Amino acid sequence: MWDSLHLLAFSPPGWGGVLLKGLFVTVFVALGAYGVGLLIGFAGAVGKIHGGPVLRTILEIYTTLIRAVPELVLILLLFYSGQSLINSIMDGLGSGRVDINPIAAGIGVLGFVQGAYTTEVIRAAMLAVPKGQVEAAFAYGMSRGKMLWRIMVPSMIPFAIPGLANLWLIVTKDTALLAVVGSSELATVTRQAAGSTRNYLLFFIAAAVLYLMLSLVSTYLIRKLERRYRPVSRTSKLNAQTAGGR
Repeated sequence: MWDSLHLLAFSPPGWGGVLLKGLFVTVFVALGAYGVGLLIGFAGAVGKIHGGPVLRTILEIYTTLIRAVPELVLILLLFYSGQSLINSIMDGLGSGRVDINPIAAGIGVLGFVQGAYTTEVIRAAMLAVPKGQVEAAFAYGMSRGKMLWRIMVPSMIPFAIPGLANLWLIVTKDTALLAVVGSSELATVTRQAAGSTRNYLLFFIAAAVLYLMLSLVSTYLIRKLERRYRPVSRTSKLNAQTAGGR
């Protein structure tokens, strides 16, 4: 393996540049899917808490089904069935068939899957906010929208960060599942490089190192975010004031 390290060079015949491009695509897809999941998750959490019986039932079915079926099965099902549905609609409109971009499809599919998990994380964080804060907001005449943005969202962030952080680390790894639909993320280009050079151990170790680096950087940023939004207890405030007065 050591004699083959030149295959990781950035210039041909090395595959280092290709692996880094694959890592960039992985991060891009993960960020896109995570953003879509946050939007779905926030809307789903609000719907589960404040929605009517029909909406709550629909959201409960959505979160239960998505969390029960393996991600790989969902990716295959949503990708191919979604593409068939779009093409059926296009045929009905008299337009030509379209090929869905694997990266765009990956973001949509993973975001849809992430949305189910994010819904439950954000819902739990909202329920952890003291009810007195919500009641006080309504007592001051705030609308439900203002209450959500001014009271609920800032207060729930410390409770939501740990769960949302885990979901981010999960989605960075779930991008590897997109190899089955032809996406050019890190897992796919690693398999291509290994198959072309027959140096499977070298390239899969290189991919593992890149995934590890991504996780370490993500963990560092998440810890900084947790320290920023960590709630300060009343005892800590009193100790700080006492120390400042000495």
